[in-house]
Amino acid sequence: MPSFSSLVLLALLPLVARAAPYSTVRRHQNVSLETRTTYTLKDHYTGKDFLDWDFFSASDPTHGNVNFLTKSEATSKGLAYVQADGTTILATDSTTKLKAGDNRDSIRISSPKSYNSGLFIADIWAMPHGPTVWPAYWTVGPNWPNDGEIDIIEGVGDSTSNQMTLHTSSGCSLATSAVSDFTGKHTSTTNCASGAGNNNGCGVTDFAPNVYGHEFNVVAGGVYAHVVADSGISIWHFSRDAIPADITEQKPNPAGWGKPAAFFSSAACDISQHFKDHVLTFDTTLCGDWAGAAFPGGPSACAAAVADPSNFAVAKWQLNYVSVYES
Repeated sequence: MPSFSSLVLLALLPLVARAAPYSTVRRHQNVSLETRTTYTLKDHYTGKDFLDWDFFSASDPTHGNVNFLTKSEATSKGLAYVQADGTTILATDSTTKLKAGDNRDSIRISSPKSYNSGLFIADIWAMPHGPTVWPAYWTVGPNWPNDGEIDIIEGVGDSTSNQMTLHTSSGCSLATSAVSDFTGKHTSTTNCASGAGNNNGCGVTDFAPNVYGHEFNVVAGGVYAHVVADSGISIWHFSRDAIPADITEQKPNPAGWGKPAAFFSSAACDISQHFKDHVLTFDTTLCGDWAGAAFPGGPSACAAAVADPSNFAVAKWQLNYVSVYES
């Protein structure tokens, strides 16, 4: 997302764009081959660790009605803090009455380390949702879109589905030969290339229960895990009561997790070429290119709704941990 998600995508409608297949045809690799790997814990972020991430405070690249705060601003205003139980809260301001069209305080943070590959496990107790709200958990390289973007969690408003999307430079596509390897539904163009006014990327939508927003939160959230490997990018979701024991025991074995919700095969995209030096990112923007277009009445009505603080009572991330494993 964040960085540059779709300009015209409505919350539950497919993205539309022209497909441009990857020019090199490779033998399709089944996801089960990719995940037969032993992973070792490299980094584990929890509690106050998230407050040491990098706080982005420039203008929102997706044109949202937000003021992204610095660390000192976010902590002093009580929008970024650690609860007594160790859960990290990243909240959007839900108390200030604004004038229509004003920006609301919110937070975007990114990991201090960058990664080229590995297994990434995020345990999330709750995620933001509500009118105008556009949250995302995503990874991105320093040179967008050439170094790529992976959207693991993304949606708008009170959607119940989750959009998983890749954004890249030209030459990367979602392989149609791999659609049997994931449980989500291909709802957008197969062309992952973004930029030059077309920022849709290639997406897979998960319509399963409890994957996003209120439905995710009422079951105490769960885990999103993704693998970035030469064979492709895989994304799984597990509700709180279905988290594999090997994740809890810090001995993750993706080979035993079944089909992922999304799989972007290297059959149509050179992963190491298109995804480099990614930081892990959480943010919540409001309105903007996607949520503004999807809001009833359009961007102007969305901007007006930002003025009402009651719309943001549940617009907060509640993070348990993010673990990074290497093979």
